[in-house]
Amino acid sequence: MMKKLAAETVGTFVLVFGGCGSAVFSAAFPNVGIGLLGVSLAFGLTVLGCAYALGSVSGCHLNPAVSVGLAVGGRFPFKDLPGYIIAQVLGAILAAGALLMLLKGMPDGYDAAVGGLAANGFADHSPGKYSMVSGLVAEIILTFIFLTVILGATSKKAPAGFAGIPIGLTLTLVHLVGIPITNLSVNPARSTGPAIFVGGWALEQLWLFWAAPIAGAIVAGALARWMFSESVESAEA
Repeated sequence: MMKKLAAETVGTFVLVFGGCGSAVFSAAFPNVGIGLLGVSLAFGLTVLGCAYALGSVSGCHLNPAVSVGLAVGGRFPFKDLPGYIIAQVLGAILAAGALLMLLKGMPDGYDAAVGGLAANGFADHSPGKYSMVSGLVAEIILTFIFLTVILGATSKKAPAGFAGIPIGLTLTLVHLVGIPITNLSVNPARSTGPAIFVGGWALEQLWLFWAAPIAGAIVAGALARWMFSESVESAEA
């Protein structure tokens, strides 16, 4: 179990450092910015890489919503959820802290409360100023889509050894849709890491980025349990 938790911490660190890092450094240097497509690909590519690097150790969840969805879907033991979630949140916080340390090396420094550190938000803190309701619905639907692909790609009926590819591409897809709405979470750990350092509004709005992804994951897990009818096992990407 310690190896699994270490893999989840490292993998979530890579996800947040790579995905959120691409966003904040792109924003800091708009002349070399990678834009919506680039940031979306960064999140997808980090998951794709980690799936093959760490999937055989922990299943490469990197996301409390994924762990919950897999548990509801009968692929992951509920008793292991607390440890996985703590490891994922720890990895995200460490990654956000590392990003902040690097950003403070800029000539004018970096204030996370002002720069945002790629934190998720709605209303005035949404990139497109979308409402709380829009953010809530988007996060539920996009997490449902993401978890549905994960559960299908890792089922016994799916081709073995290829799950990382559709999972990474689907994470890219949901980011393309969701970044303008909430900066896209679909991952409570990813939201918690930056929010810890931004404080204020980011912590006040953090509830949505736990509630909505987990709700979407539960629906996807219940649907997959009915469709695939598999016994409890640790899903490996």
